[in-house]
Amino acid sequence: MFGGGGSRGQRQTNYKGQDFSSELTLHLRDVFITHKQTLTVNGKSIRVTIPAGIEDGKTIRIKRYGGDGMQGGPKGDLLITIKISNDTKFKRVQSNLHTDFDLNLYTAILGGYITVDTFDGKVKVKVKPGTPVGTKVRLKGKGFSRYKKEGMFGDLIITYQVTIPTKLSEQETKLFNELANLQSNGND
Repeated sequence: MFGGGGSRGQRQTNYKGQDFSSELTLHLRDVFITHKQTLTVNGKSIRVTIPAGIEDGKTIRIKRYGGDGMQGGPKGDLLITIKISNDTKFKRVQSNLHTDFDLNLYTAILGGYITVDTFDGKVKVKVKPGTPVGTKVRLKGKGFSRYKKEGMFGDLIITYQVTIPTKLSEQETKLFNELANLQSNGND
């Protein structure tokens, strides 16, 4: 009644090959735009697309470039972990970039225009009169490439550091003293 009368065939189990791991160190400028890179792994040249905006520690998987499979199984994969070095003046936080800008005292007090470096050029920025130290300004779309979102960029956040003049001429010292007197007389 329960007997299975037929002969059971032997099933062969296929095993996927071992995955190989590797690291690729790139400079921050290398990952601003999508580009192709040729790597040599186990004597084979592999062309890899590095997507714009990829972050430090992300892994790219390349199928079938790992170890050979067993008993007819597929080859393993190659896992490339991206390491990003940065020697720019920008600090990257995902797709936003942060930088400090040394604003001279006169522009901080009176306002005006400054030219600021972005990652891929320069931009003119208006400074409001009376800008204190530590003021942050956000420039939309002037940051870093967004990962897997071609043509989209984060923001550039600028923190103003006000530089105080250290060597004043006799005339400048006289004018600052006049300003100090005006300030103290106005507070009486």
